[in-house]
Amino acid sequence: MSVNPYRRGAVLTGALVLTLALGACSSGRPASAPGTGSPASGPVSIAYLQKQGDQEYFVSEASGARKKAEELGVKLTVVNLGNDASKTITEVKSAIAQKNSGIIIVVPESAVGPQVAAEARKAGVPLLTSDDQVCAGGPKPTACDKADLVARVGFSGTQMGAEVGKRAAAEFTKAGWSAADTRIVYAWKQDTTVCTDRINGAKSAWKEAGGPEVQTVELGTDNTPAGAQAKVEATVTANRGVRHWVVMGCNDENVSGGVKGLNNAGVKGADIAGIGLGAYLACKDWQAGADNGMRAALYIPGDEVGRLAVQAMYDKIKNGREFAPEAFAPTRMVDATTWRDAGFGCK
Repeated sequence: MSVNPYRRGAVLTGALVLTLALGACSSGRPASAPGTGSPASGPVSIAYLQKQGDQEYFVSEASGARKKAEELGVKLTVVNLGNDASKTITEVKSAIAQKNSGIIIVVPESAVGPQVAAEARKAGVPLLTSDDQVCAGGPKPTACDKADLVARVGFSGTQMGAEVGKRAAAEFTKAGWSAADTRIVYAWKQDTTVCTDRINGAKSAWKEAGGPEVQTVELGTDNTPAGAQAKVEATVTANRGVRHWVVMGCNDENVSGGVKGLNNAGVKGADIAGIGLGAYLACKDWQAGADNGMRAALYIPGDEVGRLAVQAMYDKIKNGREFAPEAFAPTRMVDATTWRDAGFGCK
């Protein structure tokens, strides 16, 4: 969820295209997406509709999408949906009315997914989701028949969460803290499927890595730094006897906000183990030499998701190639000493 292009983009793009091809071969069926498989002639135009389009990850995603569109000669329109479900439907209808060849979307909430899919199907416009899962047959992707899941480009939430949980357990062990005076904070937007997948992955990995039974605090947030900060500050007030804190969340915003909330409540960085997910906010702390408790973060290249999504949609429109059910971008755990080696900028 970083704002900058990455120097290793060309290598990752090749890997992602390979992932896409392998996913298509292994599925045995076309992904659930509207539109025909027939190649189209003429110019290609794509609408990329994103929730929280001003969030750094999605800014990076849009940047990668624009670069791939320019490379392919595609007209790309990027729209920030914010967190507005009503605006989502309005913009989908607008994209269809403007005769876009395809729609890529990150829905603000999964409940709006069926209507989005229905609008695209009715218009015969190919639909691809990035990041968050969408079910064409109901509001909850977790309860969705696989045939009704719209094709998705992004990351494996469970695997990402597992990396975070494993690193958190390692940091806890390294610090030598006692379970009795430690709390684990899990912060995430609890109606977002991919966020819940990440949290569940983190919980499982903590146990598998040998993490002890530590009392947990689950906080529902709006996935913003300010939202997480406020919730965590209130949590510290209610847990004055706790000395050490482990912070995990759906994204860098939750962890960065949580760490700041702890700092504001008087908790020193040495007593915090924040494990971010994104690295685009964590790297700012490391770049500034801050010792605030942000120990590590999972780097996820948002720009590569944008590139892959546009490429997949282009191939669907121009070549009639079916979407893979899911295509995943690679991730990497980084910290204050290794983040520059990952090859991404930090602003």
